[in-house]
Amino acid sequence: MPLSAGAPPVVVRDGSVAIGGRPILRAIDVTVAPGEFLALMGANGSGKSTLVRAVTGLLPLTSGSVDLFGTPYADFRDWHRIGFVPQRSTASGGVPATVWEVVASGRITRRRLLRPLSRADRQAIADALDVVGLTDRAQVGISQLSGGQQQRALIARALAGQPDLLVLDEPTAGVDLVNQLALADALSVLKGRGATIVLVAHELGPMAPLIDRAVVMRDGRIAHDGPVPDELQADGHHHPVSGHHDHVPHVGSPLDDLGGAR
Repeated sequence: MPLSAGAPPVVVRDGSVAIGGRPILRAIDVTVAPGEFLALMGANGSGKSTLVRAVTGLLPLTSGSVDLFGTPYADFRDWHRIGFVPQRSTASGGVPATVWEVVASGRITRRRLLRPLSRADRQAIADALDVVGLTDRAQVGISQLSGGQQQRALIARALAGQPDLLVLDEPTAGVDLVNQLALADALSVLKGRGATIVLVAHELGPMAPLIDRAVVMRDGRIAHDGPVPDELQADGHHHPVSGHHDHVPHVGSPLDDLGGAR
């Protein structure tokens, strides 16, 4: 993953989203600086998942604008620069594949269709596996991994594309502490390389020491933007509201073509 430089990877200005006439996001202004590790937090229904979907093109803004690497969203074509790791319960999708094959699929954006893998491709795959600590599991069937290990494989798939911006949607949800620690170790390596990372999180847990800045959402607005408050550091910052979630319909985007691998 190259060191971040140049224009901010993400700039949202006065961004709003409404679904079925119901406002979900209201007048959001947020900029993600190059090399920053930003945590996007909030209770269920606060709008954090809606915001990250708007940034990655999975959901259109009702008003306002999104710029990616200094380019207005409508003109942006360099989707290989964004690695998106969705929240998922499985990485296998019911298709038999090894961990290596799943991670290798993340190189599609970096090579021509039907061309064999180059030495650079194989090195990027090996590096991605090493970062997430799955080198020794490369030839194991993806379906044989635990949920936490599968989540790490999805992160490796995104890393194999060598993106400039990595966006992770609740990567620790339903993941045991051992794999949370492994995820934190992997993100620490990326942070050390100067990567720009946006982490959507319900709770920070082992990720807390890595965070440069926290944006906390509440009722579709930004309630806090700055250093991680003390009360967010360890055990989370809120109590979930039963039955209240971000109801976001699935909308296709360039990131969907590889199942979020870009």
